[in-house]
Amino acid sequence: MNAADRPSRLLTVAEVAYMTRLSRPTVYRLLRTGELPSLRFGRSYRVTEEAVDEYIARAAGHNRNQPDPPSTTPMQPPHEF
Repeated sequence: MNAADRPSRLLTVAEVAYMTRLSRPTVYRLLRTGELPSLRFGRSYRVTEEAVDEYIARAAGHNRNQPDPPSTTPMQPPHEF
């Protein structure tokens, strides 16, 4: 059985929080809003590794804290006093 045929590992909310460096309440919010797909077993949530990887890829693509692109105007030398 290769990796493509193997079922995905199911992660707990605590494991997802650890992997993404998010708080557990934030992970629960992502689950409730559907931003992070999950399975529900009774009162417990489980998330596939693929769902976490896809969420991280989407979040990285929409990162607002990316540095500004380099300026196209040339730098001016400092003024002489």
